[in-house]
Amino acid sequence: MFSKFKIYITLALFGCVGLVIFFWPQANPVYPTAGTTVVLFGDSLAAGVGSTAGNSIAQRLEKDLGQPVINLGVSGDTTSDGLARIDLILKADPKVVIILLGGNDAIQQVPVTETFINLSEIIQQIMKSGAAVVLVAEPGGLFGSQYEKEYERLASEHRTFFVTNILSGLLAHPQYMSDYIHPNDAGYEIAASRILPVVVEALSGK
Repeated sequence: MFSKFKIYITLALFGCVGLVIFFWPQANPVYPTAGTTVVLFGDSLAAGVGSTAGNSIAQRLEKDLGQPVINLGVSGDTTSDGLARIDLILKADPKVVIILLGGNDAIQQVPVTETFINLSEIIQQIMKSGAAVVLVAEPGGLFGSQYEKEYERLASEHRTFFVTNILSGLLAHPQYMSDYIHPNDAGYEIAASRILPVVVEALSGK
């Protein structure tokens, strides 16, 4: 009888803990306090490889936002390459920076720890300038589940705005892809639509 009572009490305590964790308020993202521009910073997905003229993520965002989006995407860039050219972002007087990096690290099998240390440093340097960060997750290939958790961790730790795997539902669907890793115009339209509301929210400054 007593042992049953102890079991009930234990289950009740675990239930309470679970509710507290589930309803515990998440940290709000940090809105911009300085800057004037929107910057897209990243790799070939940011550069728009696979799209036709006027249909990259940056160009679609420009149309929908009604303001220029500075495209600092470089095909082939890893997080290490991105970290090496972060001064280009800071010179652009950023208000909101969309980070689209990490996929090439996975392709080159860069250790996951190294990839996300680099991303963390990029985020911190941008946020020190007063800009808000929109962190966009990319597929992690063989590191898929690890990548997903690490992107989420960074977004929570640094209080960035966050977009989950940008190619979710697009990979392996030829109607959306120009090759096995780059979207076509239809794919980029979907990708941009996932980023747009998050950028609008970041720009709102609430």
